Amino acid sequence: MTNTAESHTENLQLIRESARDFAETFIRPHVMEWDESQYFPKDLFRQMGEHGFMGVLVPEQYGGAGLGYTEYITIVGEIARVCGSIGLSVAAHNSLCTNHILAFGTEEQKQKYLPRLASGEWVGAWGLTEPNTGSDAGRMQCVARCDGDFYVIDGTKSWITHGISGDVAVVIVRTGELLDSRGMTAFIVERNTPGFRGGKKENKLGMRASETAELIFDNCRLHKSQMLGQEGEGFIQSMKILDGGRISIAALSLGIAKGAYEASVKYAKERHQFGQPIASFQGISFKLADMATKISAAELLTFHAGDLKNANQKCTKESAMAKYYASEVAVEVSTDAVQVHGGYGYTKDFPVEKFYRDSKLCTIGEGTSEIQKIVIAREVLK
Repeated sequence: MTNTAESHTENLQLIRESARDFAETFIRPHVMEWDESQYFPKDLFRQMGEHGFMGVLVPEQYGGAGLGYTEYITIVGEIARVCGSIGLSVAAHNSLCTNHILAFGTEEQKQKYLPRLASGEWVGAWGLTEPNTGSDAGRMQCVARCDGDFYVIDGTKSWITHGISGDVAVVIVRTGELLDSRGMTAFIVERNTPGFRGGKKENKLGMRASETAELIFDNCRLHKSQMLGQEGEGFIQSMKILDGGRISIAALSLGIAKGAYEASVKYAKERHQFGQPIASFQGISFKLADMATKISAAELLTFHAGDLKNANQKCTKESAMAKYYASEVAVEVSTDAVQVHGGYGYTKDFPVEKFYRDSKLCTIGEGTSEIQKIVIAREVLK
């Protein structure tokens, strides 16, 4: 092993420990209280910014940690092992809002927004989905019309992470014709912009401490300097951003699956039935074997996609595979975890019912499992 490889492994270990310690110290004690009350702990994100978790992929010149996808997957996974909600918020902030500005912003836009986002001073939101257009983004109804040096935006975005609490949002709105992939444009909108506000907050099954809400635009005037890239590039930009976003959801899924698996191993060793630990029964031990195997496979797919992303290679198929497989694994593993715990698994005294509830979002958000299959099929049939 070369010295560089060794130091890289050591660095990754330090990053893993830093994220793990943070999650155990500042997140674990509050997990259930935040979940029950749907409380979004905004102050926590500033603290995470101090640890470099809010600008993982942002270069140091903009105040970020300047790390790659391997480290990013590791950080999101460690946080999600303790709380899926906080993992989801970290993922959405980093890979969607912050990454969109990093990838497509002008130098001026990067200087203005990235340091605030990377430090956790500002929390970011990203808006593509609308009440009637989820997977079918080409039919979006939120429109921007040009008025001299300004654009006037009207419409609603829904299912937006940090829709109410986010300080800045990147939104994709229609500037051209319906169904035209070059008819959409991305803008940066600051929270205090007149005509822009958060709407209804969703009351969710899981991921309850991660705020999900509407963004409402009512005659919202934005200067053209707030546009990301050129007019008409918004949808194409979004598809590129979602490649990275899918790796995020795979990492999130991996963390949830590991949290549920680790809780199950611990419980199976401690719980005795018929005079022995339930781990000694084949019915339980085989479940644990299946969980461990699926998690390892999901991890390999996820880090493989991350490696391609780090090398700036096309990873559309690989990130879709990682997202599809890891998210389904998160659901399977957390379902089995509840089963291993028996009646206790169905109560809020043990952590697995929350992993079970949180896991389901992973198969839906940032492109459903069905959409991932379409993406994968398209790529393999090219």
